[in-house]
Amino acid sequence: MRSYGDFCGVARALSAVGERWALLIVRELLLGPKRFSDLSRALPTLSQNVLSQRLRELEQAGVVTRRLLGPPAGARVYELTPRGRDLEDTLLALGTWGSRQPLPPTGQLSVDALMLALRTTYDARRAGGLRARVDLRVATDRFDVEVDPAEGVRITRGTAARPTAGVRADVPTLLAVLFGGRPVDDAVAAGDLDLSGDRGVAARFLACFPGPTPA
Repeated sequence: MRSYGDFCGVARALSAVGERWALLIVRELLLGPKRFSDLSRALPTLSQNVLSQRLRELEQAGVVTRRLLGPPAGARVYELTPRGRDLEDTLLALGTWGSRQPLPPTGQLSVDALMLALRTTYDARRAGGLRARVDLRVATDRFDVEVDPAEGVRITRGTAARPTAGVRADVPTLLAVLFGGRPVDDAVAAGDLDLSGDRGVAARFLACFPGPTPA
C-alpha cells in the first residue's frame, strides 16, 4: 500500500482504502460474505488480477478477512472485519453525495449496489409515514427491507419474516421503476415486476425514491 506521508486521518484512511476499486469491494461485502467469483461477477469490469491484488491489500489493512464456510458449502469467502464494517456510514455518505452527481453515459449496477442506492436515496417525504416490511427479490437474491419513518430503510440479506408486501424484479426493471420514471402498472403488465401481499404498500414502497433526475 502506498502512503501519502501525511499524518492527517483522511490521508491515512486513503492509504488503506483509497486505491481504485477498494471501496467498491467493501460495498459488495456490506451485506455479508462473498466468494471471489461472486465479487468478480458483481464487478465485471474489474480484472481478476486487480481484484486479487485489492483483496490482498484490504486484508493487509485489516479491512477484509478470509474464512472457510462449513459444510455443505465448503467454500472460501471474503468478509468485512469489524474495522471494515466501520466503513458503512462512510459509504452511505459517499453514496448520498454521489447520487447528486450526473450519471455516466453507460454503466451498470450490481444487486448490492442497488441495495445501497435504496438506503441513500430514500425520501422520507415521499414515503409519507410508510411503515412496512418488504420481501424484496432481485434476480436470485432475496432481501428483508424494513421501512420506518424514523429509521429510513434497513436492508438485510435473507427472507423477510411476515412481510407486509413482496416485490420481485431484476435490476434493470427496478432501476427503471425507482429512478427512471417507468410506471409500476406498466412494469407489472409486462411481467417484469411482481407485487404480492399488500399491493398498495408495495406500490408505496416503490414510490419512496426520487424518480428520474431532471435533464
